[in-house]
Order: sequence, then structure tokens, then C-alpha cells
Amino acid sequence: MSLRIAVATRIFEPETGAAAYRLAAMVRQLESHGHEVTVYTTRAPGARQSTRSVRRWPVLRDRTGAVRGYVQYASFDIPLLFRLLLGRPFDLVIVEPPPTTGLIVQLAAFLRRRPFVYFAADVSSVAAAGIGVARPVVFLLRSLERQVLSAARCVLTVSSGVSDAVNQLTRRPEKTVNVGTGVDTERFSPSGPPSSESGRYFVYAGTMSEIQGAGVFVDAFVRIAADFPDVRLLMFGQGIERNDLRVRAAPAGRQIEFPGTVDSGVLSSVLRGAVAGLASVRPSKGYDFAFATKAFVSLSCGTPVIYAGVGPLRNLVTTEGLGISVDWDATQVADAMRRSLAERPSDDERKRLAAWVQHNHSLARVGDNVANTIAEMDAHRRA
Repeated sequence: MSLRIAVATRIFEPETGAAAYRLAAMVRQLESHGHEVTVYTTRAPGARQSTRSVRRWPVLRDRTGAVRGYVQYASFDIPLLFRLLLGRPFDLVIVEPPPTTGLIVQLAAFLRRRPFVYFAADVSSVAAAGIGVARPVVFLLRSLERQVLSAARCVLTVSSGVSDAVNQLTRRPEKTVNVGTGVDTERFSPSGPPSSESGRYFVYAGTMSEIQGAGVFVDAFVRIAADFPDVRLLMFGQGIERNDLRVRAAPAGRQIEFPGTVDSGVLSSVLRGAVAGLASVRPSKGYDFAFATKAFVSLSCGTPVIYAGVGPLRNLVTTEGLGISVDWDATQVADAMRRSLAERPSDDERKRLAAWVQHNHSLARVGDNVANTIAEMDAHRRA
């Protein structure tokens, strides 16, 4: 049965990032299943004005351009309540973290007597504890998150690790559904325009924060830069550590570049020409269970990865022959970079990497899993 579904998220296309790509793919699949979807999101730099299906609202952003921080969240959350109450009728709301947005959606859904679904790509209170947020703040965040997740009709997760963290928080495993994670294999593929970048280079594309620990790649490259004067490291994206990383990159001179954020078409072409894509999850920062989606982006373009740190991808990269996995250690990463420069993959190998992502981690499949879960939930409600 066709449903009117509202999606509440502070990040959506054309912004880059795992959440933006995942939610856009989810919306496309929901619409392909016959549902009418309205997205309530932010007015992003370079984004078109609101359309009938994507309703944008101006918000405050931090100095990196991200909607991150209590004031920035509030600039989205408070208007969201009125947008949902006064906007188009809906049968169901799907909400993306943080939990403050979840609380607003819970209130709006209650007032309109409709259910809501929480799409947990992570568990915010676990991450906050991991990066050293003050204990009283973590306690309040955990209490809020537990309350919101427990009130949701269903909690969608991106991995078994996130499911376990959600279940530990709510003690309601029957409400948790792992729909998987992945990459838009149509946007990121081994075919398409050639890279505008020349020579040999590595690519990091994503957020630069204490959780990802992208600095390990900068520190590693500084160690090999003098031995490979023709090789560059391209650090795409933003994040609170970006300025610090620029300082740490100084010894390598122009061999390390920080181009900022680019659209998916540009990133896809750049990745196709890279020696390797770089991805990491820093240990003991609350995200030990996380998938670094940027690894799938690289692989979907046919480019192997160097993975540093912890998480389910650590062993997967090794067992599936997707590149090189090492500890979150600059010396080990530097050795992996040397190996990658000496062992360039063949065209057949690049096709194999892309096909592996298409088969195992396509966002189209994730979107279908979401649509099927919602259909089952609605059928159960009506039974």
C-alpha cells in the first residue's frame, strides 16, 4: 500500500557524505515502491531551492560548513517541529540522528498521531563518550537517545555493530532491523570521465574529525614524500581537524593538497585515477563498530583501499582482497602506501572490486531493505 512518508534530515543531496548518499538512495527506492516522499532538510551551499518533494530551510553552520553543534542542531530542530505540524500530511516519519532531531520528530508524530522510524547510522551517546565529552552531558544524551529510540516504531541500523549498540541502549531487539550500508554504485563506478588529476596520488574523501583519525594518512605520507616526489595526497572534505592537518602536512609541501568538498561526479573521476583510496576508524573513540563508507566509495570506482584502524572493514578488506588493512599507525600506513605504489591493480582487478561492491554493498539494496521493512511494519499495524 502506498504511504505518505516524511524524511527529516539535516544533510541531504547535493551535500556529500555517507548520510546524504544513503538517504537519497533510500528516497529513490521508496518512491520506486510507490510511496510519496517529502524530505525536510537544510538549505545547503549549491543546493537548489525547495521543490515539492525536498523542502529546504536555512540553518546555522559551523566554520567548516557542517550542521554540527548544539546551536546548529537547534537551528534545524526547532523550525522542523512547525514544518512537520503545518506541512503536508504524512503516514510515517523517518528521522536521521542526532537524537535532538529524533525528539522533535517524536513530538510531531505524537501530535499528528502517526508513527516514526529512527534510522541509526550510529549511536550518538556512544560516540560522545568516545571523544571525551563530559560525563554529565553524555548521561543526558544517553537518556534522551534511549527515550527516542524506545519510542520509535522501528529502529533501522546500518550494521550488526550498530544494532548491538542500539539493543544495549533500549533492551528492545525486536524493534531493531539491520538494513545494511553501502554506496551509490551508479554515481561511483569504474566507468566515466577520466580524472582531471595527473600523476600518481592517494585520495582521502570524507570528514576529518577525531573519530575518523584521518591524520594518520597525513603523518604517513610525510614519511614517504621525499622518496616519491612525484606522488601526492589529496585530502577531500571538511571537519574539525582539517586546519590541524594542514599544519601537520606542511613538511610535505605541495605534495599534500586539501581541495575541500567536491560533488560526487568529480570525486568519482578522481578516485578512478588514484593509486588507492584511504579510509580509517580511530580506535577507542566510540565507533569501533562502524563501517567507513568512504572505503566502499573507492572500491565502487574500482580503486583498492588502504584501511587503517578498527571496525568490521578491517578483516573484510583482507579476506576479500580489497586492498591493505593495517593498524591505526603512521608507520604501518606508510608501508602500505609504499606497497600500493609498487603494485598497481590491473583493469580486470578494478572491475572485480567494483563488482564486489555492487553485489554486496549497493545503496539500492539498502533502500529496498528499508522499503520492505516499512511495508512489513505497515502490514503488521493494519492486521
